[in-house]
Amino acid sequence: MKAIEQVDGQLSWTEVEDLTPGVGELLLSNRATAVNRADLMQRKGAYPPPAGASSIMGLECAGEVLAIGEGVARYKVGDSVCALLSGGGYAEQVCVPAGQALPLPKGFSFEQAAAIPEVFATAYLNLFGEAQLQRTETVLLHAGASGVGTAAIQLCKAFGNDCFVTVGSDEKVARCIELGAKGGCNRHSANFADMVPAWTDQRGIDVILDPVGGNYLADNLGCLALEGRLVLIGLMGGLNADLSLAMLLMKRLRIVGSTLRARTIAAKSRIMSDLEQHVWPRLESGEIQAMVDTVIPVQEVESAHALVESDITFGKVVLTI
Repeated sequence: MKAIEQVDGQLSWTEVEDLTPGVGELLLSNRATAVNRADLMQRKGAYPPPAGASSIMGLECAGEVLAIGEGVARYKVGDSVCALLSGGGYAEQVCVPAGQALPLPKGFSFEQAAAIPEVFATAYLNLFGEAQLQRTETVLLHAGASGVGTAAIQLCKAFGNDCFVTVGSDEKVARCIELGAKGGCNRHSANFADMVPAWTDQRGIDVILDPVGGNYLADNLGCLALEGRLVLIGLMGGLNADLSLAMLLMKRLRIVGSTLRARTIAAKSRIMSDLEQHVWPRLESGEIQAMVDTVIPVQEVESAHALVESDITFGKVVLTI
């Protein structure tokens, strides 16, 4: 099979060994994958794959079942599925534990379906699992125009939570509001911390989903309501920050660090099961959409990475195979 390999910093579409499914696994003929910022970090050596995972980039995919490992009963050869991966998505074939795969939502193309698993699993896990978001609580989403951000906006709207976003342009603010956000802040022209009191009638935000970290910490904590929760899912803004322990105590705040990639197969399978139960029907009805910004052939992965890094996209960049 062919896959994207990194050699001396350059990405090339080259021959690699074919795959064989193990016990409990599916072998997929891959039709599409998507670019995540984790791929850019891995390329730079800052986010290596967990032990035992493929060194090939790509954390989600969509394709057809090519072969089935021992112990898998749900699927048959030829079924169309999308899957959450620990790596390996930038390739013609993918092996994945069967619990991390789901049938394509009815009416979805491979390109649309490839834009779902990583971002919706991340958003659902961290909003409703780690943060224990309750109906009517308010949410602040940093990087609201990203794949995770656009997924989280739609989940908040679907489950009865007002959400607000920070993004990189006024146009993105408008698009996020059109998607379901109640308000937004262009980070280049305003400070989100100054806008939260008006957004929440002085109450503060209940849950913040933050891929930035670093220099956002102080403002994040200041914006949280009593017993608010900050879920940190990335470090685009830096690794270190000063922490006000007094504020943490007085407001009874919680800070949760969360990554998805290195979780166990069982944990990821539970998340995918939750998506099938709570999100798949909404995808099939059209209430929730797979937000695809651009579709690019996998051989042009360098252009796809540059596009994601440019921060001009709204939703996902998908690679066709």
